[in-house]
Formats: sequence, structure tokens, C-alpha cells
Amino acid sequence: MSFEGKTAWITGASSGIGAALAQEWASRGANIILSGRDEGRLSAVADRLDTETLTLPFDVRDEEAMRQATDTATGWKDGVDIFVANAGISQRSPAVDTDMQVYRDIIDIDLTSQIAASQALLPHMTGRGSGKLLFISSIAGKVGVPMRTAYCAAKHGLIGYADALRGELSQSGVDVHVICPGSVATDVSRNALNGDGTKRGRSDKVIDNGIAPDDAARRIVDAVELNQREIIVAEGMEEAMGEMRRTPDQLFDQVSGMVAAGYMEKMQAEE
Repeated sequence: MSFEGKTAWITGASSGIGAALAQEWASRGANIILSGRDEGRLSAVADRLDTETLTLPFDVRDEEAMRQATDTATGWKDGVDIFVANAGISQRSPAVDTDMQVYRDIIDIDLTSQIAASQALLPHMTGRGSGKLLFISSIAGKVGVPMRTAYCAAKHGLIGYADALRGELSQSGVDVHVICPGSVATDVSRNALNGDGTKRGRSDKVIDNGIAPDDAARRIVDAVELNQREIIVAEGMEEAMGEMRRTPDQLFDQVSGMVAAGYMEKMQAEE
């Protein structure tokens, strides 16, 4: 598909993969909506884009602000064609040393808030009969990675939601894409939470030597253009781990076939 004239709305767009995706889609002619908590950083990203942009700052945990942003986004241009649920935070602590509040915070930001934002946008996309929903999970959403129990729980959950949603929407014209990046050279490790909820404040060599965000964004957008449903963006051992846990396309097709055959209607009729 061509992205010329389409509108892409990206959360967590002030840096990293989110900012790089904004740049990549803008270079392909899309209009861009940028969301995140820091209006100044969003504006700085917007200033670098050679396309029409709209900045909608809000905290993803503020559901009322999110709904107001959704109303504004769907009323801009011709509506939202692409939505990227990218906002998130990671963790670097063993489970035995991690406060429950850290689990609650990470699952709220990385899972519950992403679901809430998608649910708010669903009527718009299904009403139009078109659209693309992208969920930025992680290789840690396919494989349990030590020191990231909360993060893995949230990212596994995000894939579960997205896969079930894809089946439900398979006859609606709305596509669902799951993105599983490995190490990308962003501030994800620096911004990760310690076991007591404080910010880690430092990066690590694996992240610093990871895929450049611009490269990751190009791979993601190329794969979305090809309508790939599960997109692994990783290298080396991380790529191998992701491929070992990749969901076969045949299984996605089987679930879509169940929906096409009236599975959802039959389930509702039995209740």
C-alpha cells in the first residue's frame, strides 16, 4: 500500500522507535500525529518532519486525556489510518527484589493503557472499514527474559490482546500488526525501572550496540507495507529466539477462517 496522504498516530513519539517511525512515515508522504508526555520534545520531533503534523501530548495512563486526544486525532485530516501503540517502559531487576508497585506501573503503562487507547480508536476504524493497528511488543514478549519479569508479562499480554483482536477484526478491513524488536539503540535501558521503582539511569552495551532506530523503523514500515502480521526486528541471538517463538501464519489464517465461518456469532448465541 502507499502511505501518501495517510495519517499515522504514534504514541511514545518523543524519542527512540516512536520518533524514528514518525520520520520514516513522513518520508513516505504520511501526515503524522505525535503523542507523548513531553510537549517540547514532541514539538522538536515535529520540526524535523517534512509533512503536516499534529502534537497531542498526554500521559497514556490518563484515560480522559487519551479519549480527548482520540477525538481530536480522528477529527484531523480524514481520520486516523495507522495507530502505533508504542508508549512503554522497561525494567532491570530480579523478581525477588521487585516491588509489586513496579509490576502494577509497568503493566499499566505497557499493557492496560495500550489496550485502552486501542479500544477508544476501534469504533473509528471499524466504522470506516479500514486502518492499521500496530502494537510495539518485544522479543521479551515472545521469550521470558531474566530481570524483566514485569516487562515480559506486559509485552506477552500485549501480543495476546493483539492476536485475539486480529482474529475478531479479520473481516472488518482493519489490520493488526505485532512488532517484536530486539535491542534497539534507544534510552529504553536508561529509563527502565529498578526493583524499587526508581529510574535505572544508565544504559548497557547490548542496547547501545543495538539496531539504529532509523533502521528499525524502516524495517517495520517495509513489513507493514507488505501486510506482515508478526514483525520481528532483531539480530543475532535475539533474532533466533524470536524466530523460534514466531507464530505461524497458518495459525493466524486458521483463526481468521473461524471468524469468517461465523465463530463469533455462534459463541454469542450460546451465551
